[in-house]
Amino acid sequence: MRTKMVVGSVIFSLILFISCMVRPLQSQNLKENRSLDEKVKEFLDSHAGQWHDMNVPANDGKLLYDLIIKNKYTKALEIGTSTGHSAIWIAWALSKTGGKLITIDIDESRFKEALKNFKESGLSDYIDSRLADAHDLVKELSGPFDFVFSDADKEWYKQYFKDVAPKLRVGGCFTAHNVSGRRAGYGGIKEFTEYVLSLKNFETTFNNSGAGLSISYKRSEK
Repeated sequence: MRTKMVVGSVIFSLILFISCMVRPLQSQNLKENRSLDEKVKEFLDSHAGQWHDMNVPANDGKLLYDLIIKNKYTKALEIGTSTGHSAIWIAWALSKTGGKLITIDIDESRFKEALKNFKESGLSDYIDSRLADAHDLVKELSGPFDFVFSDADKEWYKQYFKDVAPKLRVGGCFTAHNVSGRRAGYGGIKEFTEYVLSLKNFETTFNNSGAGLSISYKRSEK
């Protein structure tokens, strides 16, 4: 009996030791930069309530950030930059995973404003901004990607998805904005959601806490 108790104690101690070692190793997968974190937080705080030009609300930006951190994504694509609010949340997460974002917008004035915001937030090094027509550029990008955020013209959502899905890694995530509320049952949004829900190799859920976000995980190639 005593031998069993000693063995059990040793095993328990070993398990405890391993668990304590694993947690620090997991945290080491994320890069910490306190000065950058402080700069981004200060920027977001100082611009709170100012993101009116087709930008996401802060809680949706935080959700994008959390998805990237949770899954340790590194190769991200954003379709529809606007003036950069969502890109800042995405790039902030990528600064911790060691990744980079390609973001696309067709409007030159929004593009220039976004560049200023990226510089002021300290995240320019993590963002490759493209002034281009996403209808064409998304097809041309070689990928692969493990995270995609679509927030451009809603009538093209399904086509954006079809163009990028083959370049999305298994385990990767395609997110789309404004897919709930009054828009959900109409036009491009309805067509897009019906399409992604029909796919056997994607698992799609919806988050309605902000402006409505679809989250589609790629589970297999076919």
